[in-house]
Amino acid sequence: MKRRTLIKGALTGISSLYLSKLYSKGLFLADGMQGIAPGPFQSSWDSLTQYQVPDWFRDAKFGLWAHWSPQCQPERGDWYARGMYQEGSDQYKYHCEKYGHPSKFGFKDVINEWKADKWDPEELVSLYKKAGAKYFVALANHHDNFDLFPSKYQSWNSTRIGPKKDLIGGWAKAAKNNGLPFGVSVHAAHAWSWYETAQRSDKSGPLTGVPYDGKMTAADGAGKWWNGYDPQELYAQNHPLSLDSENNGMIHKQWNWGNGVTPPSKAYCEKFYNRMITLIDKYEPDLMYFDDTALPLWPASDVGLRVAAHLYNSSIKKHGKLRAVINGKILDEQQRKCMVWDIERGQSNQIEPLPWQTDTCIGGWHYDRRLYDNNKYKSAKTVVHTLADVVSKNGNLLLNIPVRGDGSIDDKERAVVEDVAAWMAVNSEAIYGTRPWTTFGEGPAMETAAPLSAQGFNEGKGKPFVADDIRFTTKGKTLYAILLGWPENGKTLVKSLGDKSKVTTVSLLGGPGRLSFEQSASGLSVHLPEQQPCKDAFVLKIEGAIV
Repeated sequence: MKRRTLIKGALTGISSLYLSKLYSKGLFLADGMQGIAPGPFQSSWDSLTQYQVPDWFRDAKFGLWAHWSPQCQPERGDWYARGMYQEGSDQYKYHCEKYGHPSKFGFKDVINEWKADKWDPEELVSLYKKAGAKYFVALANHHDNFDLFPSKYQSWNSTRIGPKKDLIGGWAKAAKNNGLPFGVSVHAAHAWSWYETAQRSDKSGPLTGVPYDGKMTAADGAGKWWNGYDPQELYAQNHPLSLDSENNGMIHKQWNWGNGVTPPSKAYCEKFYNRMITLIDKYEPDLMYFDDTALPLWPASDVGLRVAAHLYNSSIKKHGKLRAVINGKILDEQQRKCMVWDIERGQSNQIEPLPWQTDTCIGGWHYDRRLYDNNKYKSAKTVVHTLADVVSKNGNLLLNIPVRGDGSIDDKERAVVEDVAAWMAVNSEAIYGTRPWTTFGEGPAMETAAPLSAQGFNEGKGKPFVADDIRFTTKGKTLYAILLGWPENGKTLVKSLGDKSKVTTVSLLGGPGRLSFEQSASGLSVHLPEQQPCKDAFVLKIEGAIV
């Protein structure tokens, strides 16, 4: 279908619902608003329920993520571009000491300091492939509203300011060279309210009442490095503060665009939409991760629905079938049929009927030097145990390796990645292409599993896994029992395999061959070899009439 241009003036007073229908038919507006690619998906939840998770994602199980943006430049942790405007906070104090007061040196100026001069995407993605990643995801923008790709809809992007490079283009090329599906994560829908701290000023001290730079405009740039750029295009703060904006925790209650948040303007929403269509059309991602409740700007706008329909239809046009994946958080029953449910820093406590994903990190989301200095990274053991637990419940694990401001990863992060690679070299058969068994596992950790909170956040709240904790996966008629520790007495008992199952052979991945075993009503007792084939977790390959 050819797209037709509609005269903007003729649309005055037309409802957003009608406009949405026009978009879904591939029409677009004369003022630059782009339309939805033609295809079976339209911009409604009912239409999106046609979605089926592609096999590549179901089989992949493990992805690695570069959650990297200018907020990594200070190396002071996550949400820096918000925290630096919170008077008295750690990031505010650090910012004042390192850069100066936020009325004089704002986050826009931090962006200008970011050069990414040691960034080698080919080397990093190659390393991640060796570690067993079956897809790679790169951050396309964060709540700081800075795009890491060229766009005529956002002047504040990495090809014009900071690194002066197309970072998403570099990541996409490296992923393609390594044969990995490529994903992008998008977080910028929330800049509207997230940046409200930049409208503040100090309440005490010598600069009391002097506004931070969040309300600056292009007119303030005369003679400055940013002359010709409008800070409002970045900060988007030409609006009244949301209810209880001075409460730093209120942003979490307003994440779903309710509870007193100042509604985003139509211009803000449409600009976000155009940026997303540019991102999809230019890089053709296999996966889009949205850091939102359901979809971006929902329910304040239908922008997220239109983006989803465009991605799905574009994917069908390119591949002849739907290959694209969307990750969204806090989904209701209908929404889980429209995309892949993502749980942040947490896991489900049951086998989910539909594929899902855990996203987590070995440190903070944005690089924090203190975690390196104090040896606070997750160990490879924790990563492997999380992977086994998630996969046993029909999920995937997306793991972020924090990237330093200069574009490199540190030696301790690299060691974790290499240890995961060593484990996967022995045991990946029990991960890739598997499906859940009738039960996801057994062992004492199941009794202390913590419930999910909001978008997740239950990881690490139960008892640590021990040798009696086992997670199961299947492939065809083969059952894999992943032991999350090595039994001290040289034997393990798989209680879920009582005498109703007729086991014929048991072997240990990476081990010497078939193992001796006994089966009774109490379970399958397996004699393990003296030599451990790897570290952290150990996989029994079990065959026979398994029930």
